[in-house]
Amino acid sequence: MTTSPHVTASGSLLLGGDLPVSRMGFGAMKLPMRDWQGPACDPEQSRAVLRRAVELGIDHIDTAWFYFFRDVFANTLIREALYPYPENLVIATKVGPGREPDGTWMNPAGPAELREAVHRNLRELGVDRLDLVYLRRMPTQSSISAPFEALAAMREEGLIRHLGVSNVNAAQLAEAEAIAPVVAVQNKFSVLDTEHGDGMLADCEARGIGFVPFFPLGGTGVPDHPALRRVAERHGATRAQVMLAWLLAVSPAVLAIPGTSSPAHLDENVAAASLRLAPEDLAELGALAQGLAAVSQGQ
Repeated sequence: MTTSPHVTASGSLLLGGDLPVSRMGFGAMKLPMRDWQGPACDPEQSRAVLRRAVELGIDHIDTAWFYFFRDVFANTLIREALYPYPENLVIATKVGPGREPDGTWMNPAGPAELREAVHRNLRELGVDRLDLVYLRRMPTQSSISAPFEALAAMREEGLIRHLGVSNVNAAQLAEAEAIAPVVAVQNKFSVLDTEHGDGMLADCEARGIGFVPFFPLGGTGVPDHPALRRVAERHGATRAQVMLAWLLAVSPAVLAIPGTSSPAHLDENVAAASLRLAPEDLAELGALAQGLAAVSQGQ
């Protein structure tokens, strides 16, 4: 693709009735490290990526206090690169999991730990109120009522503007909505893995809730499926761009948040906002998604 990248080509979505964001955002997980076990990324390059992201029109950054490697934290990089923040910049963060300084994962947070995590995000980002806070459900949690009630109380105190949930099913989303409004759902979802998103995506679209796929490129490196190669070749695009364009095309409720610590990959990702897939492309990618879903379900 030769189009100059800018996120305006992705369109926009209104979160919670008062937070307009472009549908192409940025995920901060890979700013401190390539993976949870490292290696570390160059902090100055990561700060440059953040500044470039804003230049490209990105107004929605997804982060978490537990995105860190050793002594480098995504939240700190965001503050160092962008504070004072552009007026239209929405920073979303997540609480629920915890990590020890050595990176070891902790048990799901209780109400006291959630309050501590919210205040930690406030301090690290240098803000008085968080735009959007997701409760990230851990696999051991079947119910999210108690932790979501704790976040709803902090929303009433004015520490949080809007609430979201992550890694949830329909019943858990209903639990949360019975307590306080939910403006966004963040679940694993891509053309390679629709198991955790298909039904939820349709619900979100019908109810005006943003759907934010994590691992939009699969989570383990861009795959080399023949269908992706064929569509990419037809458009002179990369496979990653095709995967992102598919997400934006599959529903107007989708907010894409691909992450990177590479300036070149950032430009490549944002350029995908201008890629318009033809009906035959969508049919071919839809068949790929259905086939992989059938394999994962043992059909």
